[in-house]
Amino acid sequence: MQPNKQCDLAKLKDLVSTWRRQGEVIVFTNGCFDLLHPGHLHSLNQAKQFGNRLVVGVNSDASVKRLKGVNRPIMAEQGRVDMLAALEVVDAVVVFEEDSPIHLIETILPDILVKGSDYKKSNIVGADIVEMHGGKVELINLVPGFSTSELVKKIKSI
Repeated sequence: MQPNKQCDLAKLKDLVSTWRRQGEVIVFTNGCFDLLHPGHLHSLNQAKQFGNRLVVGVNSDASVKRLKGVNRPIMAEQGRVDMLAALEVVDAVVVFEEDSPIHLIETILPDILVKGSDYKKSNIVGADIVEMHGGKVELINLVPGFSTSELVKKIKSI
C-alpha cells in the first residue's frame, strides 16, 4: 500500500486542494466495501475514467454495523482501507463515521460523484450539492452476480 493514500479529512482536503491547483478532476465514490470483489473493481475502474483522481469514502465499522446489521462488517475497517489503498486506480481512501458521506462530500466538493446504476440520481446522497457546485453525477453499470450481500448469503449456504 502506498502510505499517502489513507487520509483523514484534513489530509484529504490538502490533497484535493493540491490536485485542483494542478487542474485535475476529482471523482468521489463511497461504500462499505466489505469483501472486495470483481463488482467493486469494475465500479472503481469505471469511476476513475471520469477524472484524474479517485477518492473513495469507506463506511467505518460502526457505520456498516448500523447499515447492514450486527454480523457486518465481515472485514474490519483497516483491512477494507488497506485493500482499497492497494489498488492502483484509487488515489485516496478516507473513512467516515456517519451513515452517510454527506459531510465528506460537502467538504471536498468532488467534480464527479459516482454511484452504481442500482441508485436513482434523486436518491444519491450529495448529488444536489455536487451539481449545485457545477459538478456531475454519474451512474455506472453493475456487474451481475456480484453483490457483497449476495456473496455473504452464498457463503452461509455452503
